[in-house]
Amino acid sequence: MIILDMVHSLRALLLVKMLNVLVLPQTLRFMLFVCSQMHSLLQVSYTSWFLDAFNYAIATNMDVLNLSIGGPDYLDLPFVEKVWEITANNIIMVSAIGNDGPLYGTLNNPADQSDVIGVGGIDYSDHIASFSSRGMSTWEIPHGYGRVKPDVVAYGREIMGSKISTGCKSLSGTSVASPVVAGMVCLLVSIIPVNNRKNILNPASMKQALVEGAAKLAGPNMYEQGAGRVDLLESYEILKNYQPRASIFPSILDYKDCPYSWPFCRQPLYAGAMPVIFNATILNGMGVIGFVESPPTWHPLDEEGSLLNIRFTYSEVIWPWTGYLALHMQIKEEGAQFSGEIEGNVTVRVYSPPSQGEKSPRRSTCVLQLKLKVVPTPPRSKRVLWDQFHNIKYPPGYIPRDSLDVRNDILDWHGDHLHTNYHIMFNMLCDTGYYVETLGSPFTCFDAHQYGTLLLVDLEDEYFPEEIEKLREDVLNTGLGLAVFAEWYNVETMVKMRFFDDNTRSWWTPVTGGANIPALNNLLAPFGIAFGEKILNGDFSVNGEQSRYASGTNIVRFPGGGYVHSFPLLDTSESGATQSVLTSGMIKAASPILGLVEAEEGRIAVYGDSNCLDSSHMVTNCYWLLRKILDFTSSNIRDSVLFSDFSKQHTPLTEADNQLPSRRTDVNFSSYSAVLGKDLICWSDSRFEVWGTKGYNLHVRGRNRVLPGYPVTDLGRGLNSTMNTSKSRRPKYAEISKGDSLGSKYFGMFYKDELDMPVLVASHWLVPLVVAVTGLLVFLSFWRIRQRRRRRRKGSVPSRLANL
Repeated sequence: MIILDMVHSLRALLLVKMLNVLVLPQTLRFMLFVCSQMHSLLQVSYTSWFLDAFNYAIATNMDVLNLSIGGPDYLDLPFVEKVWEITANNIIMVSAIGNDGPLYGTLNNPADQSDVIGVGGIDYSDHIASFSSRGMSTWEIPHGYGRVKPDVVAYGREIMGSKISTGCKSLSGTSVASPVVAGMVCLLVSIIPVNNRKNILNPASMKQALVEGAAKLAGPNMYEQGAGRVDLLESYEILKNYQPRASIFPSILDYKDCPYSWPFCRQPLYAGAMPVIFNATILNGMGVIGFVESPPTWHPLDEEGSLLNIRFTYSEVIWPWTGYLALHMQIKEEGAQFSGEIEGNVTVRVYSPPSQGEKSPRRSTCVLQLKLKVVPTPPRSKRVLWDQFHNIKYPPGYIPRDSLDVRNDILDWHGDHLHTNYHIMFNMLCDTGYYVETLGSPFTCFDAHQYGTLLLVDLEDEYFPEEIEKLREDVLNTGLGLAVFAEWYNVETMVKMRFFDDNTRSWWTPVTGGANIPALNNLLAPFGIAFGEKILNGDFSVNGEQSRYASGTNIVRFPGGGYVHSFPLLDTSESGATQSVLTSGMIKAASPILGLVEAEEGRIAVYGDSNCLDSSHMVTNCYWLLRKILDFTSSNIRDSVLFSDFSKQHTPLTEADNQLPSRRTDVNFSSYSAVLGKDLICWSDSRFEVWGTKGYNLHVRGRNRVLPGYPVTDLGRGLNSTMNTSKSRRPKYAEISKGDSLGSKYFGMFYKDELDMPVLVASHWLVPLVVAVTGLLVFLSFWRIRQRRRRRRKGSVPSRLANL
């Protein structure tokens, strides 16, 4: 085994010097990107560096490549496409899933790519490490549903490794777990005879051996552990007798297997609901390219299975090595009173072109087992519809974090989905007896008669005029309840958050605030409700329930006869995003933040902050408030404290139109919006879907690559004038010191393996110095190799292999 360390800092190069070269039987070329020792020295990396290294891996016929790096930008096309090229060249890539746990929706790229083996971390007690990133993948949001990642987990806490100087040290992080799996992959490859290696060894067959041989852990769900803990011996048995085939991962969706099948096992299917989407991955070990021979088919085990209607979106072309199979599951109307289980199989036939020396195409049938639980359709008052359609996250735009107190994670990139950073809230609603459905289409794509409440939380997009008119009709005349949790919006603060990114060599400007308050105000205008532009912070108590208002906004318009709650909070909108909210001397003023009102047939509740529902960086939760709000909006159950005479607003709150928050004129918002400049369409996640294609074409540089549940999207369109198309790897941001501008820092994307390691940032002169030293050391290394080869040709034998 030859270990070649290609790194981009002086400390990492010193680590390379320590590793030297090992020679083992069955020579295997293995590239290891070492970054666990780099974090405290340098906080910058460029796509071009990785592209050069990847080209080197391809040119030298590497077999296995470990990448202990990552970031949130899956739209960095030069990088993503080069990873596809790497795996298409039969190089097995293993990558760390990220150290952004225990938050959900925090998978890092490239480990979140289906052709890459993404590795999470566990401790020696087989518990998921708190730092290990969780799924689901967020590429598919809002119209689709994410894939299961990580693929497997391995030991990654307190792993003993060599220090840069001498001795050993304890290391923690998925950056440690990933090379553990990469080493395991090398051992597995070594069992395949060299003359048969090209016929069997590929990224898909290796992933099949790992996920099928993994040991499923008892406690974690699929988005925490993937297939489970890697098992070398079990994977060995699978690979030893391996015959090229295709398979589906996960191979089973069992509603009775809780908690592993969370979130599906938490909420059964029922008639009349929005389609439940399950997104599986097709692994094609038969060839780098494959094709789905015929549409997937559903085979129920008994007659009750005919009540299940499944529509499929899938990869007609499977490349490289992988594709997707998305199931859109609904119970037919005739099953409205059915209670029980439905079981059956979904089969997909896949074929690949014949391999060298073969005459016939390779064919395989994939099977996905379904074990579903069905209940009678719940009453309207217990059904809540979650608006996913109007959520925008990073990428492609600079969407700032909701809480301005958070300095080390300024991007809002966790998906804002019920099953990512709102997963705790989802569990709470299920426990309370509510059934929550997800809408990834405009408001014109659901029947308001079926739902007690439409829940709008932390939304950044605009609204079609038809949506505004329909919501007005749904609330006033259909009796739909409306619950809104807003966020901060202040133009001056957004301007102060603008920074020059040395990574992309461009200015980054937030495209909106924590929420799009001007758009929300348009939506709520028919009801006489509007939010302001204050940024409020502070603690308050309602009937003994302690709550924290974290960068929320205020209510400036509200109709008379409603109930408004005001609390003394700090207004930090003038202090800017770079100052502490705990500024001394600031006066707390009573600001209205919670309002509840009847609107003819319907009921409306608005609250100016969503941080208390979001598990990312939450200070305190306000689930108690959400339950009371849903009691009111869905069933007109009134809490005595929230509806006290003291809080009744006898006269309306008013604010002049010119005093309401205004839209920014320096941002081309249509580049990010699913509304502005777009057609009003019901997507495949609604009950008014337009079918007729097996998937949506996603055009990527001349290729039609179909991804699960995606609308037509041009990933090569650029980002707009405020944020240019990324030609470099997006960063994982370092902490911003008080008073420092973001543009004065270099941002990196390397994982912080030691959780207590301080975040240090290189100065501008260090980058050219590191590049120069790197070039010199690489030159010297190649010169030494050349000299040794000359000595070998003369018959001399090195006395110590360790000096190579």
